[in-house]
Amino acid sequence: MRAPSRFLPLLLLGVLLTSPCLAQNGAPAMDGGVSETLQSIYIPPLLNAPFSAVVHTEWAKPLPGAGSYTLVNQRQVARDSQGRIYEERWLLVPKGGRFESVMNVIQIADPNARTLYNCFLLQRPHRCTLQRFAEKALTSYQPPVLQTGHLAGDTGFTLHENLGVRSIQGIDTVGTRDTTTFNAGAFGNDRAFDVTREFWTAGELGINLISELNDPRIGRQTFILTDLSLAEPSPGLFELPAGYQVVDVRKR
Repeated sequence: MRAPSRFLPLLLLGVLLTSPCLAQNGAPAMDGGVSETLQSIYIPPLLNAPFSAVVHTEWAKPLPGAGSYTLVNQRQVARDSQGRIYEERWLLVPKGGRFESVMNVIQIADPNARTLYNCFLLQRPHRCTLQRFAEKALTSYQPPVLQTGHLAGDTGFTLHENLGVRSIQGIDTVGTRDTTTFNAGAFGNDRAFDVTREFWTAGELGINLISELNDPRIGRQTFILTDLSLAEPSPGLFELPAGYQVVDVRKR
């Protein structure tokens, strides 16, 4: 299984859900509604492997009966030679719609100082929370691999496939596909179904340049990195926004 993100509280991206029900002052109505989350890519705190890129996210969600609707965003990410990580968080918006995405969070992680700042752009007053960054800086990173075999309790079966080597933006990547078949009755489902995850991993960077999840319960989620640069990112990315109050929550 691919490693979970160390940005646990905020790796989950907020989804901007548009609704015709708005209060007269423009604020969303408080009755009812849904909040959803979406897992993004994992960036390990790898030393001496700087890069910067733009992550394009697309989530095609199934509609009842047939069809789908798609949410999108794009955001900048970077890592410097010290293993520090910069990530932006932007709201997901309907693809091709009349709503523009908005950046709501900036995250800056330092594996050497063991600090993680979450800076909230849409809150007033502006503030950054300071948390403990759990991961140490790494000299190498190998993504974990899901093995072929039966699931616990004979609830299904996982098939791991190697897809070979593919050049993406001039970088060699290794492709893998994991297909998990859940048997009927595994967790209340009345029929068997498949969940497929496909990754194209750049070993020298320790990240997936392309990843895709197909799950009939939630649809298709695709993450593609573009504008990839292996140059050292600007040091300014790893500085806190000016004028932001820092709230230390490490003791809470």
